[in-house]
Amino acid sequence: MKTKKVPLRSCVITKEQLPKQELLRIVRTPEGEVKADETGKLNGRGAYIKKDVSVLEKAIKSKLLEKRLECTIEDSVYEEIRQIIEK
Repeated sequence: MKTKKVPLRSCVITKEQLPKQELLRIVRTPEGEVKADETGKLNGRGAYIKKDVSVLEKAIKSKLLEKRLECTIEDSVYEEIRQIIEK
């Protein structure tokens, strides 16, 4: 029996290659709205971050996530991401 290949993605903050389940996808939709994409299927430009509060803090300070998504991110979106990570 074949073993199923685990999809790997890179965290934009830590540059680590991790399985998709350990990362959270942040998406800028075609309408310009920024959302946390728990399903991994939303349409738009996406960036992955590790599900870790310290990584989120680093993303907020460095504004790397904003650079990757090419837009500004509201504090409310960061709060939503923090709640998803802390689940």
